[in-house]
Amino acid sequence: RGNSRSSGGESSLTWLRRTFERPETTIFAFHKKIKHRQEEPMSTLESDKNKAYTLSSADDPIMATISKRKRRAEESLDSVYYDKQPLAHYAPAPFTEELPPCLEPYRRITREEALSGRATRPIRVYADGIYDLFHAGHARALMQAKNLFPNTYLIVGVCSDDLTHKMKGFTVLSEAERYEALRHCRYVDEIVRDAPWTCTPEFLDEHRVDFVAHDDIPYGAAGTDDVYKDIKAKGMFMATQRTEGISTSDIITRIVRDYDTYVRRNLARGYSAKDLNVSYINEKKFAIQNRVDKVKDKMKKVESKTKQVVRNIEGKSHELIQKWEEKSREFIGNFLEFFGADGTWNTFWRDGTSIIRQALSPPASPSRSPPDSPSSSRSTEGFEGAEGGDPGAGGSGIDFSDSDSDED
Repeated sequence: RGNSRSSGGESSLTWLRRTFERPETTIFAFHKKIKHRQEEPMSTLESDKNKAYTLSSADDPIMATISKRKRRAEESLDSVYYDKQPLAHYAPAPFTEELPPCLEPYRRITREEALSGRATRPIRVYADGIYDLFHAGHARALMQAKNLFPNTYLIVGVCSDDLTHKMKGFTVLSEAERYEALRHCRYVDEIVRDAPWTCTPEFLDEHRVDFVAHDDIPYGAAGTDDVYKDIKAKGMFMATQRTEGISTSDIITRIVRDYDTYVRRNLARGYSAKDLNVSYINEKKFAIQNRVDKVKDKMKKVESKTKQVVRNIEGKSHELIQKWEEKSREFIGNFLEFFGADGTWNTFWRDGTSIIRQALSPPASPSRSPPDSPSSSRSTEGFEGAEGGDPGAGGSGIDFSDSDSDED
């Protein structure tokens, strides 16, 4: 863009820094709730070695989009809801050496100005540490530092390997890995590599630090019992709270405590004994333990399946017993209904016996013939003649009433 601008002839970098630190140019997210209108999400201001900070809407499409949405918001305030949260980062946080130098005079913001909201620029908060095995405790500490003031610019200093090994001890991750982990934390705006163990006044002025954020536990060093003692005396220290139950030391303790488990885990996943710095004997021992564990797992699975089968059999046997009882009751009832005293068989036997008896022993013939039969009339007449003593009527006195029936 040239070394000077048309208005005033000031330096481009000076103008950029002054413009960026003005509150009216701070980037905010304008969440619009307009019916039937869907817009693409806004991106953040990218910063790298080549582009540095670009704030001109004429050259940067991102800033052009933001300016366009600002104008729309001013035109339709009824349908716009302002959320003064910074835009989400779509790129890693830059390193300090990647940013353009600031040539403007620097005046530190006091605690009263920061808390009252009268600050005319973002409040620069510095948080330093080792950040080995970056975990939730680190992230929560940075979140607290980011939310100390309404408009916070968070600078994170990470100590190098040489300084850390000398002052505190060995680390699991290298300094490059720790730098990269911090760059991708959503609360971080800038990374300071090879940060000093103690924040000197020269360091704070160089990075234009307003406040230093850290937990309030005293950290001793050579010649002092608390490296933040001078900063606390100046009123620049802002205390954050530690997250109980998690720290880098706790994570390493878990790994050391369960060393055999993790070695066996990695051996099972294809790592060699050389990769894990394990001797040949220990490798074979862990391999045998892995096989034993597999057998135990199989036995547990078989045991669980056996228990399930036994439970199923018990349930089915209970059902079978109930069905057998029901069937036995039904069988006994049917048996009694058929063979009981008043059952079908006895009824059938009585009826059948009477039929057979009648068939084998027919009823006797009647003693007299019917009155209208000729034989009976003749017999009656003979009988009457005999009683009368009429000799002509065959008064022999013999009754021939059955002679016809015998003949029949």
